[in-house]
Amino acid sequence: MAAAQNFITVTRRPPDVEDYIDMLRRYRSWLIGPMFLGLVVAVVVAFMWPDTYVSTAVMRITPQQISDRLVPTIANLQMQQRLQSMQQEILSRGSLSALIQKPALNLYPKERARYPMEDVIQDMKNKYIRLQLQTVDVRGGASALTISFSYPDRFKAQAVVNELVSKFMDQNIQVQKKNADMTSTFLNDEMKQAKERMDTLERAVMKFKTDNIGRLPEQFQANVAQLNTSQMMVSQANEAISRLQQQKLQLETQLQNNNTNLNYYNSLLEEQPPATNGGQAQVRNERLNQLNQRIMNLQSEIAAMQEQLTASHPTIRRAQASLASLEKQRQEAEKEDLERQAAAPAAGPAIKRSTNQQAFKAVQDLAASNNVLKTEMQNLNIQMDEKLKQIQALNQEIAKYNARVEGSPQLEGQYVALTRDLAMAKQSYEDTHRKSELSETAKDLEEHRGGENLEVLDPANAPEAPSEPNRPQWAAMGAGIGLMLGIVLAGAKEMKNTSLKNLKDVRAYTNLPVLSSIPLLENALLVRRKRRLLWLAWSSAIIFGSIAMSAAAYYYYYGHA
Repeated sequence: MAAAQNFITVTRRPPDVEDYIDMLRRYRSWLIGPMFLGLVVAVVVAFMWPDTYVSTAVMRITPQQISDRLVPTIANLQMQQRLQSMQQEILSRGSLSALIQKPALNLYPKERARYPMEDVIQDMKNKYIRLQLQTVDVRGGASALTISFSYPDRFKAQAVVNELVSKFMDQNIQVQKKNADMTSTFLNDEMKQAKERMDTLERAVMKFKTDNIGRLPEQFQANVAQLNTSQMMVSQANEAISRLQQQKLQLETQLQNNNTNLNYYNSLLEEQPPATNGGQAQVRNERLNQLNQRIMNLQSEIAAMQEQLTASHPTIRRAQASLASLEKQRQEAEKEDLERQAAAPAAGPAIKRSTNQQAFKAVQDLAASNNVLKTEMQNLNIQMDEKLKQIQALNQEIAKYNARVEGSPQLEGQYVALTRDLAMAKQSYEDTHRKSELSETAKDLEEHRGGENLEVLDPANAPEAPSEPNRPQWAAMGAGIGLMLGIVLAGAKEMKNTSLKNLKDVRAYTNLPVLSSIPLLENALLVRRKRRLLWLAWSSAIIFGSIAMSAAAYYYYYGHA
């Protein structure tokens, strides 16, 4: 059985510049071949890839031409937001489908034959249409809109961009007109509703005023003043009745006194002849007559003073005290006269009687005075009845005004609520009317295209050169990728080859001095055959590669004709 061999692992020495040159010399075919293959493939793909033309248009966003202070805008969205809304409308499925199937354009015929319309529209929207808003200030306001479309036909690309520009222009006009009309219609409806509410509240306020005439809150002070006036008039009427009652009482007292005097003088109408004590009786009768006359005069004075002074006046009080004193004296005199007559002899000789002229005259005067007193008392009764009727009427007015005053807070609450609602309705109507006028002005402004609008700054161009593909770039990228692939393959082959390749490897791995080297001797026939095969392979590759690239270029330049 053979003994096991012990293998020694040796670390490869780091290569130097000469080693890299030797590697390039050994693996030049591994480097050039993939690079040439990548070049051929890239050129063929680049020429077979159809050209893509990009047409671009720029639309400028112009601000409102008239100052906002003169004509405020009614748009509820900024132009940037409106553009986003319009973009959703323009790039919708229906809009793009109509654009693709438009007979003048007839876009993507091959793709429509192979794929569903939904996929074609989605690819067109996501890959070939580009919309970009350019902002110029920190507030984010859009100042320009760039519209671009890529398509193999440059004229159709230009036509599509023109269609999109027209759609944005038309859509912007429609949106502005729609917003203006909708705002105007809405504000007109609101103004009509506000006017109807205002008219309804005005009629309610008018009906409230009609139903509560004299009880309105603004008439509260007048009602209070009238209530106070009526109460004062009642007080004055009561005082007048009191005065009339006092006068009547005085007249009744005076009438009673007159009746007493009248009875007295009636007893004196027939006088007797003078007797032994006749002088004393005559003196006493004369005294009674004087007292009665003084009492009558004083009563007349008191009645005259009461018409000018109050009952508590000191002068009237003194006169009433004097009257009471005279009446007391008269009562004493009458009492003495009655006692005297009782003490006289009960029977005597027949006395011849005659009429007392003085007593007769006093009886006539007292009767006339009684008539005057009764007339005055009737007048006083009439006046008191009139005052009572006046008081009754005033009490009714007081009750009426008192009810108005007491019910004023409740009515005031209702009236204040009505007037407040009316004021709010008027304010709402005025605000809505002002907004409606502003809306009509803004609508006229939009019709004259004086608001914020879109205008074409750069029309859609017809590109002369395709934007894709960049064929020189593709060729350079293909050659570069092939070279990188060749380097990777050459490096892998070099890593796999562990043979000694030169004297440096011998010295490094054997640690022995090299005295001499023998060159590799190969058969000349084999060497020539190998070289012929190599040249044949390279020639074939170059020829086939050139043919492929030429065919691709020919197809590009002449195949579409």
